[in-house]
Amino acid sequence: MAEPTSLPAPSADPGRRRRLLILGICCLSLFIVGLDNTVVNIALPAIQQDFDAPASGLQWIIDAYTLVLASLLMLFGSVADRFGRRRVFQTGLLLFVLGSLLCSLAPSLEWLVVFRAVQAVGGSMLNPVAMSIITNTFTEPRERARAIGVWGGVVGISMALGPLLGGFLVNIAGWPAIFLINVPVGLVACLLTARYVPESRSPRPRRLDPVGQVLMVVLLGCGTAAIIEGPEHGWTSPLILGLGAAAVAALVAFPFWELRVTEPLVDPRFFRSAPFTGATVTAVCAFAALGGFLFLNTLYLQNVRHYSPVEAGLWTLPMAGMMLVCAPLSGRIVGGRGPRGPLVAAGLGLAASGLLLTRLTADSPPGLLLAAYALFGFGFGMVNAPITNAAVSGMPRAQAGVAAAVASTSRQVGQSLGVAVIGTVVTSAVVGPVATGFAPASHAGWWIVTGLGLAILLLGLVTTTAWATGTATRVAARLGGDPPLVRAGVRDAPPERLR
Repeated sequence: MAEPTSLPAPSADPGRRRRLLILGICCLSLFIVGLDNTVVNIALPAIQQDFDAPASGLQWIIDAYTLVLASLLMLFGSVADRFGRRRVFQTGLLLFVLGSLLCSLAPSLEWLVVFRAVQAVGGSMLNPVAMSIITNTFTEPRERARAIGVWGGVVGISMALGPLLGGFLVNIAGWPAIFLINVPVGLVACLLTARYVPESRSPRPRRLDPVGQVLMVVLLGCGTAAIIEGPEHGWTSPLILGLGAAAVAALVAFPFWELRVTEPLVDPRFFRSAPFTGATVTAVCAFAALGGFLFLNTLYLQNVRHYSPVEAGLWTLPMAGMMLVCAPLSGRIVGGRGPRGPLVAAGLGLAASGLLLTRLTADSPPGLLLAAYALFGFGFGMVNAPITNAAVSGMPRAQAGVAAAVASTSRQVGQSLGVAVIGTVVTSAVVGPVATGFAPASHAGWWIVTGLGLAILLLGLVTTTAWATGTATRVAARLGGDPPLVRAGVRDAPPERLR
């Protein structure tokens, strides 16, 4: 991604107060996008009852949103470079608001899934564009690292509040309210963007990569569809085999194509950086754990223990509280000491939570649930900021937007896979009534969450070494352009050493 230029000269170097305001506006828009990743889970039983939806239908309500986000994030990052970041950002906000309104009015499960995809198209215009706005507003390396930490913290906080806020909204006004809340917030963010965020674009925007984009859509869409629909249609049915074959073909073709195109959707050279590759895999693992955790937890609390939506939301308070505390704390630690500590802590927390829940029964004691939820909140709260930091570590400023977009895409891919894989493994293993069969069937899903936490722990140790930092430096030299944004795995150095 080429070096961006701000159009009005005065906005090229906004004062500190203006910079913080721009950061707040970006975080406000990302708050509602992150909130929508988790708030819907608590409403799934109510939606299931209204639309008589099967388990696969509930999975599609989640994955229609995350898959479209994952598929289009990179595309709209390039579009924003070409046509203007503020313009695309505002368009995304308006489309997100429209999709949210349509979701609240959906007459059937099928239409709700379609409108969730509309929501996601708007959301895909927000994440990468907001990161580009932030990285080009905060030009001093130390300040930029802290701004990125705040951004990662806001994503974690919004996800933490989702189940709690969703429980109250569903209990008071029904499941459509979880979508309607986005409308006023999105409109306010759009107005503030028009007033305070300067327009900027790249003088040499990246070319679009339509073939790479199509291959990504086929890979994610067909692969997820095969996983979700496999139990219902049969794993050897022509439909599932066809979807699987298409996904595998796209997986093989994607890297070959990207190596041959002049300006690829995802530059394969990025993956020579150990911190970048580690951030990508960590994002997939962490958000797969989150997707599976939320999907299983809401069904367990409401369909097995028969709690109301608000009661189920209140049970997640330990998770939400730990995420609210740990998300900004993690951002500060990353900005001052690097990502290793938060990544190791995140892996330990997620693995311990999953391990506790492998003992889950229909009447597990409250202490076990509260401890598991708190550990999960601690682990997930620590992981978001280091993912973004590690993704842009060693990258020239001109490549930061693309690197951050890949990390955001990995988050959505992970959540889609978590819901698809863990949801399918568990729901297909339920024997007898859900009230008695769901808890033992969920053990396989919790073992998967445990494994994902251990993978994050290992990645945190390996990708923050001196060797890993050296790979990031070499990638930055090959990519050329501006000096790296931040260094991986080291204490935050004075600005002159980072330049």
